[in-house]
Amino acid sequence: MNRFGDLAFFTPLDVAGFAVLILLWCAIGWRIEHSNPAKPSTSSIMANYRREWMTQMIAREVRIFDAQTMGTLRQGTSFFASTCVIAIGGTLALIGNADQLAGVAQDLTEKAAPTIVWEMKLLVIVGFLTNAFLKFVWSNRLFGYCSVMVGAAPNDPADPTAPSFARKAAELNIAAARSFNRGLRAIYFGLAAVAWLAGAIPLIIAAFVTCGVIWRREFASFSRKVLLEDQG
Repeated sequence: MNRFGDLAFFTPLDVAGFAVLILLWCAIGWRIEHSNPAKPSTSSIMANYRREWMTQMIAREVRIFDAQTMGTLRQGTSFFASTCVIAIGGTLALIGNADQLAGVAQDLTEKAAPTIVWEMKLLVIVGFLTNAFLKFVWSNRLFGYCSVMVGAAPNDPADPTAPSFARKAAELNIAAARSFNRGLRAIYFGLAAVAWLAGAIPLIIAAFVTCGVIWRREFASFSRKVLLEDQG
């Protein structure tokens, strides 16, 4: 029996739902990272604050605050990376028991489908989680690079090399935050992909709801309004 022949059980609506999921994931990510300066995303606003942070850093002789903040940021990336590993392991365990999952899904959806169909849907979730894990690990490493730059920056703000250190540290910090945000978005859409187990329509709805939630947090949230205060 050719198991891959069972992929015919994926309907055109399933293919469309998967395409919508991927397109929205890519589109919202691009929109956030390339937002209009007239209406910047929260991530873009925070990037400016990160540059200001590094500028202020070179004027501090004692940088305990900076070191503690960097340590907290690295702890956050480590936590999410560890969470992704656990989630990947759990999802792979479900793939190993896909027959049981197929039975439960059939009871919920009243639709029979071969085991490989459920396995492929779970692999999509694993793909998002793996992407998120890699982003968090890279973010952790970039925050580490930034910590080194903070430690290497001269304590004398009048030193001609100080602004260069601040600029490099800021760009590393921003790159780390960008990778961290990409990891979070991958988790969000990975959770949306879980809805595919209930069918293509729930997947499409979950993808649009997830995209809407992310858009609101980046472009219409209270936190964004607070960050923009006193900036003209």
